Amino acid sequence: MPTFTAADGTRLAYHQHGEGEPLLVVPGGPMRASSYLGNLGGLDAGRRVIRLDLRGTGDSSVPADPGTYRCDRLVADVEALRAHLGLDRIDLLAHSAGGSLALLYAARYPERIRRLVLVTANPWALGIPAAPEDRLAAARLRKDQPWFEEAFPALESWLAGTGEAGPEISPFFYGRWDTAAQRHDALADQEFNDEAAGVFGSEGAYDPPATSAALALLTAPVLVLAGEADGAPNPELARRITEFLPNAELAVQPGAGHFPWLDDPEWFVRRVAGFLDAGLSRRPGRTPS
Repeated sequence: MPTFTAADGTRLAYHQHGEGEPLLVVPGGPMRASSYLGNLGGLDAGRRVIRLDLRGTGDSSVPADPGTYRCDRLVADVEALRAHLGLDRIDLLAHSAGGSLALLYAARYPERIRRLVLVTANPWALGIPAAPEDRLAAARLRKDQPWFEEAFPALESWLAGTGEAGPEISPFFYGRWDTAAQRHDALADQEFNDEAAGVFGSEGAYDPPATSAALALLTAPVLVLAGEADGAPNPELARRITEFLPNAELAVQPGAGHFPWLDDPEWFVRRVAGFLDAGLSRRPGRTPS
């Protein structure tokens, strides 16, 4: 397991899978160990997928200053990883809460981004969080499922602030509540750093007007990928993200929830790899995507 040292001396870990052009991956949660991403449905078949364990998660060390868990301060860790790998520009993929971190990174270091992929990204950094009504509307699409009658009241209670986010609501985050989804969800409790998650979006983390102004100058292509059945973000909120980015496109994965690489790995890999490979110089023997 390779490691590097952040600017404040914290030892950070990353995990590499596959061969090919490097793809840096920022996990969500917020502050969930990157292991839940796996190989992103097989994206490592044509890419060197490099997953960062954010400080205090997975195999990375706990920092001396808990304030460094804040989203804007984590930008420096992504930049430190880029420098450690010796890459001039990067392809960057971010999932869920990691989408806000990636947006802040792109705003601060636009010249370092070759291509950016935002997968079911929560755009808190842009000041447009998902509304409870969005989540409930998406949840109602699942009313024919056998678990719906128990799960929906629990979701309503959680969104109203009168209940906890218990296991009853987990099926809403997946396009299919099958064995693979249940196994994936069962690991969540041991993958989160709850203290760090509480700091991630704390006061001072975001400055939406400044971020929006900086992203308006981003020339790199951006793919915003939403799940058709996801509520945070739902496809409409994902479309709104593209309005902040001059060279962005939207893709909605049919039937997918918040973890689209689990719901239909082939669709996910084909769409993401096709976007990332566009514009790469073809080496001898390389076939078009």
